[in-house]
Amino acid sequence: MNNNFFNDLWTNLQSYYDEFVVLLPKLVLAIICFYILLFIANKTRNFSNKKLTKRMDDPLLAAFLSRIIKIIIVIFALMLVLNIIGLAGVAGGLLTGASVSAVVIGFAFKDIGENFLSGIILAFNRPFRVGDTVELDNIKGKVVALNIRNTQIKSFDGKDIYIPNANVIKNPVVNYTIDGFMRHEFNIGLDYGSDTDQAIAILKETIASIGGVLKHDRGPSVNIGDLNSSSYNLTVQYWLDTFDTKFPASGVRTQAIQKSMINLEKAGFYMPGDIVELKNYNDRELKTGTAEKKPAV
Repeated sequence: MNNNFFNDLWTNLQSYYDEFVVLLPKLVLAIICFYILLFIANKTRNFSNKKLTKRMDDPLLAAFLSRIIKIIIVIFALMLVLNIIGLAGVAGGLLTGASVSAVVIGFAFKDIGENFLSGIILAFNRPFRVGDTVELDNIKGKVVALNIRNTQIKSFDGKDIYIPNANVIKNPVVNYTIDGFMRHEFNIGLDYGSDTDQAIAILKETIASIGGVLKHDRGPSVNIGDLNSSSYNLTVQYWLDTFDTKFPASGVRTQAIQKSMINLEKAGFYMPGDIVELKNYNDRELKTGTAEKKPAV
C-alpha cells in the first residue's frame, strides 16, 4: 500500500514537473511582458502627468487621471499574462465579472458616475481655466478648481459654489476672460442740445488716460445710447487685460466714472436728473402728501 502511494505521488510529481517544463517558457514570456508593460505604464503616467498639469493647471486632477491611465495599462498587462500562460478563460471570467459589477455600480451611483465622466471630459477639453471669470448655471464668479465631481466657483460676493460637472457639460458656459480681454461699460446722461461730438472726444481722451485701459484696436469707444425724457445717454466702453492684476476692474471703473464727470462738468456740460411731468386736469387741486397745518387756537 505504501509502495502504491509513493508511486502515485511520484507519478503526479512527474506530471506536474512535465507541465511546469512545458509552461515555463510561457511563464517567462508572460513575466517579461508584464514587466515591460509595467515599465511603459510608469513612463506613461509620468509623461501624462506632466502634460496634463501644463494643460489643466490642476495638479491633483492631473495626477488622478495619470493614475487611471496607469491602472488601465496594468489591467491590460494582467489580461495578457493570463492569455499567454493559457488561462484565457480566467481572463474572460474576470472581464465578465468586472463588466457586471460596473453595470450594477453604475446604476447605484448614476449621478456620481455621470459627474466623474463629465470631470474627465472637462479635464481634457474644458471651456475655462482656473482663474477665469465665467457664468455657469446663472452663477457668475471665478473658477477656483476643477474636481472629479464638481467645479468650484468663487462668486464676487465671496461665496464658494460647487457646481456638478454634469451641469457644466449640459448647460451653456459663458467665459468672459478666456482670451485675456474683457469689455466694461457705463452710461452718462447729458442734456439735450449738448455738443455731442465734443462730449464724445472728452470722454475718449479721459478713458484712454486711465491706467489699465487698453489702446489701439481695443481702445475706448463712446456711442449714443438710450434717449430719455430729459437727457440722452452716452455709452462708454473700454477693454481691460484680465491677466494684468495691477489694475482691478472695480478700481478702473470708479476712476473712469469720476474723471468723466469731472471733465464734462469742467467743459460746461450739464448732466440732468430725471424730470417728472405733472398734469393737472380740470383745474383740480394737486395733493402733495403734506399735511395741512391747523391754525393755532
